[in-house]
Amino acid sequence: MSAESAVPGRASRLPSLTGMRFFAAFLVFLFHLSLLDAYSTTGEGHGPFASALKNGGWAGVTFFFILSGFVLTWSARDDDTTRAFWGRRLVKIYPNHVVTFFLALVSYAYASATWGSGIPNFLLLQAWIPHDYAFFSVNNPSWSISCELLFYLLFPALHRGVRRIRAERLWWWAAATATAIVLLPLAVGLLPAGETFGPNHANSPLYGHSITQMWLVYIFPPVRVLDFLLGILMARIVLSGRWIGLGVLPALALTVAAYAASLHVPFLFSLNAVVVVPFALLISAAAARDAGGRATAVSGRFWVWLGEVSFAFYLVHQILLSVTQERFGFRTADSPAEAVGVAALVAAVSLLVAWLLYAGVERPVVRAWARRTRKAPPAPVPDAAVRPPHDDDHDRPVTVGTTA
Repeated sequence: MSAESAVPGRASRLPSLTGMRFFAAFLVFLFHLSLLDAYSTTGEGHGPFASALKNGGWAGVTFFFILSGFVLTWSARDDDTTRAFWGRRLVKIYPNHVVTFFLALVSYAYASATWGSGIPNFLLLQAWIPHDYAFFSVNNPSWSISCELLFYLLFPALHRGVRRIRAERLWWWAAATATAIVLLPLAVGLLPAGETFGPNHANSPLYGHSITQMWLVYIFPPVRVLDFLLGILMARIVLSGRWIGLGVLPALALTVAAYAASLHVPFLFSLNAVVVVPFALLISAAAARDAGGRATAVSGRFWVWLGEVSFAFYLVHQILLSVTQERFGFRTADSPAEAVGVAALVAAVSLLVAWLLYAGVERPVVRAWARRTRKAPPAPVPDAAVRPPHDDDHDRPVTVGTTA
């Protein structure tokens, strides 16, 4: 019996990780909300709300990247093929991207989009271009799935490589990977700053910072593979019985403290260096608890449902915020109550649209692909990639060893 199969709960569901996804997506929503003047303190331009959320977007995406590597590894199947894995991942992310790309384009982005930015965005290549007009173009949250596309392409090879690491050395590899992430801003900070973010980001924490340096630390896909790799390593640590037993609450407290600290460090370090280790520990602690059959505050059906639609919510929320500002002209709230009311309305509408996207596009396409591939004869490629159960690595609870 392998070490992984001997781990209690190896075939259990991980609902807590699904529920936690929504909180990460909502943190990104709050970050984008905070960039609008309407939600800032009158006369200050960037008030307490914006100051507290200024790193929320960076943190939320970092959580997604680590979680992606963790869940894909947890749900690994030796009888999968690389081609089948790539196909499932593409039909998971691309239909949602296409729909939200055109929604953003026709609703507000047509005014600023160009062929030079729109085509790379449509092809999910925008994160490779070191200019904000490209990687933050059209529906700007889609830059992260440009990174995810590279993760999926590399995962079969990364997973095979990590599986060859002896169990007693996994923590050393995880520590080395985390150290590289933490030290990267120091190295990038030594490079010439180059062009800075301009007036289009005047109300953003990006303003006044180097585009090139920020891109190298936070956007550039090969660099973000480190976060994904850390998730792979942490999953192997838990699966191999090497988890240190840290509880969810202590890991959560460490995460909150790290985020608070990130608000007071130099910009390049605030992007993900401060929170990456606490996030890796929190995800592992929640997975270990789920695997042991113990519930958490976010493992209930309602939170799991929110987690299932979180990918769609992540892609649609910026569109609704931009339409509220650009098309309806909501730029300044007359009172805090009005600001909170409009924010709650935008969040609710975003959630509704996300559910429609999930139920009407994402889930039907994924299921159609699953039916199509089940009819095809299996290709015997040993030790290839993995097959996420339910055709999904993020938005449904993971059940290792089951079929879709």
